[in-house]
Amino acid sequence: MGSIVGKENVAEPAFSILLQRSSGDVKTSYELREYGKRFVAEVCYSDPNNTSSPFQTLARYIGVFGNPQNEGIESIPMTAPVAMDTKGVPIVMTAPVVMDKNTKGAQITMTAPVVMENSSPGMKDDKRMKFFLPAEYDDLSKIPKPTNPAVKIAEVPPAVGAVHRYNGSFSDSINEKMALDLAAQLREDGIQRLDDEYTKRNFEFWGYNPPFTLPMFRRNEVWLELTQEEVEMLQQKYNENHN
Repeated sequence: MGSIVGKENVAEPAFSILLQRSSGDVKTSYELREYGKRFVAEVCYSDPNNTSSPFQTLARYIGVFGNPQNEGIESIPMTAPVAMDTKGVPIVMTAPVVMDKNTKGAQITMTAPVVMENSSPGMKDDKRMKFFLPAEYDDLSKIPKPTNPAVKIAEVPPAVGAVHRYNGSFSDSINEKMALDLAAQLREDGIQRLDDEYTKRNFEFWGYNPPFTLPMFRRNEVWLELTQEEVEMLQQKYNENHN
């Protein structure tokens, strides 16, 4: 998924940069991005100090640690980022997957980022980790079904939003602070609805590098989804000549 000096050698979901806000009176720089439809494999977990377990569960699904825990037959790469976000979306349980004991799972190439999120109040598990699947898996019918019931496949709809990028170490508290700083900048730029409580529940952390990458070379990001109207307002206010 990367190297000790942060070089990324895995794919990530395609996006368009709509605005870069990084100069002038900006306290927290950000980039407006537009993403198309994506698919993720995700796992719920409850211990915020144990992210290795859900990561390993997802890694086994795509075949990082040997025979993939899915019912596919083709090689599939991993992408980046790994994502962790702050709201939970319940996924309807599907019927059990039945497969022959001799069936060999599909090797899935890893992508980035890895996403980590917290769930909404009242949900059984309070966090989720997600792996984005490669672009060729653009329909549920093409995605190998997990053999581990803890792994769910979900569609992520097209979205526009703001991303703040930073390096160094990350933790729940660091990620939350970065998200709150991003929201404060967006409020200053005219999006008043992003109060602290909303931000804590709805931001996502995106990680692009393996644990052994030196902190100074890591690519960490926090994401806040915006509406199309909010993005258009920011584009009109801060065009290419004044960003």
